Amino acid sequence: MNNETIICECGHVNKVGTEMCAACGKPLTDKAQQEGVNMRYEGAAIRSKKRKVTLLDRIWGFFSSVKVGIWIIVLLLLASALGTIFPQDNLRPGLEEPAAFYEREYGAPGLAYYNLGLHELYSSWWYITLIIALGVSIIVASFDRGIPLYKALKAQRVTRHKHFMTRQRLYSKSTIAHPDDELTKVAEALKQKRYKVRVENGNILAEKNRFARWGPYVNHVGLILFLIGCLARYIPGMYVDTSMWIREGERAPIPETDSEYFVENRGFSISLYDEEDERFQEAFESGQSVVPEAFETDAVLYKREGLIGDGDLEMIEEKLIRVNDPLTFDSLSLYQTDYRLNELNQMTFTLENKETNETFGEMTINLIDPEKHYDLGDGYSVVLENYYPNFYMNSNNEPSTLNQIPDNPYFIFNMITPETPEGETSFVGIQQNLEPLGDNDYKMTFVDVDLVNVSILTVRKDLTLPLLIAGGTIFIIGLVQGSYWAHRRVWLQKSGEDVLIAAHTNRNWMSFQREVEQSVKDTALTPPKDQEEETDQDTKGA
Repeated sequence: MNNETIICECGHVNKVGTEMCAACGKPLTDKAQQEGVNMRYEGAAIRSKKRKVTLLDRIWGFFSSVKVGIWIIVLLLLASALGTIFPQDNLRPGLEEPAAFYEREYGAPGLAYYNLGLHELYSSWWYITLIIALGVSIIVASFDRGIPLYKALKAQRVTRHKHFMTRQRLYSKSTIAHPDDELTKVAEALKQKRYKVRVENGNILAEKNRFARWGPYVNHVGLILFLIGCLARYIPGMYVDTSMWIREGERAPIPETDSEYFVENRGFSISLYDEEDERFQEAFESGQSVVPEAFETDAVLYKREGLIGDGDLEMIEEKLIRVNDPLTFDSLSLYQTDYRLNELNQMTFTLENKETNETFGEMTINLIDPEKHYDLGDGYSVVLENYYPNFYMNSNNEPSTLNQIPDNPYFIFNMITPETPEGETSFVGIQQNLEPLGDNDYKMTFVDVDLVNVSILTVRKDLTLPLLIAGGTIFIIGLVQGSYWAHRRVWLQKSGEDVLIAAHTNRNWMSFQREVEQSVKDTALTPPKDQEEETDQDTKGA
């Protein structure tokens, strides 16, 4: 024996830490001699079980630990569950500011959820770190145990050490006159049961379903592919799941395409279930009175030719985007997922003298892209000093906006006239006309409003899906491989007129024992007994 290897008396060279010889099964340590055989990894030397010497050994031992792997999985499950308490930022509806949304919808817990960063949990560095740690743990554990197991099974010989035979759970000893004939009969019977039989010096090793031992490792391969697929979603361009709002008549760049593709909304239409239809009366009574039957967007896809800013748009495709019938191009799909009817689009005001009620021109404000200055002619003009599309008073009691959707537009105008060249300030909202700096001579008077329908499209791209499907499929294959089949081995060994029978499997011991008994029933050999069961009975009897 040297510092790296142990040479068994059979001549096989084993690594230090091996509990029993991989070839003949002779115990190589005091522990193996006293406690019996370790069939989980065939007694092979596991690197993580060796003495920790270097930093790499300690890191290897840490990640190969089953306990560490389980803790990582538990932490991932808890974190994943935590992320489902409230919707993630990319899944929340509307375009409202995140802090305002979580506080408005869920109160103090929602605000705490936002402040702790849980609204973007699945893209947080620590969550990604946990996924990577789980992947490293699976890879290290697979190499740590899989390679020694493979070498041990590959090196196993037919003739095994007596200690190995007697310490197997199923074991029997027979003394007969002509053992060779009996062993031949048993070998033929085992072949009938699809065992692969090897004969060496008259001894027999029958084995089947060895591939079942690799089920857990196939599982690991599937999990690794699945985790790689999950991590690949964080690579730009691999995964897109966002939404875009596009109003009728609008042409807008599609997110995540670097303004290479544009989509135009030629019109939005919706059809509702007939409220008078007797077939739906029960549903209408239990739910809303207005239920959409279908809605669609008449869309046109464009692609930019040339540089951003001076390129022309080439029409690529026209399509009616319906629910579950997306517009698909260049790995991207536009799904019709939601809509808004009659959204405020434009508002028209006139400048009015409060005393004479005389008006001076009209100005129309585009609520999505308002202008700064409006010239009404004859020395009358209005400057839009500030605009709040969805007005509210923030915690500092200052005017602010929840988002850029014009649900509750408010304006701060500076009205300039020949009589007031310095201008007068007016704070105008829906049914509100305030004068925060004192009484004015003029006011802004509402004239008209223009409404528009909005299509809400989901932009989706997922290049990780093949990896996820492959990983999930391989995982299921490994699960079936390791769960449905069992690795079964039977050893028959001569020692003079004595014949030793030992057998081992990793599950389904009763059916395995029955299978071995059937193989030896027409011979003079004693069927193997379950030593573990006999020990339990002796213990109970005592």
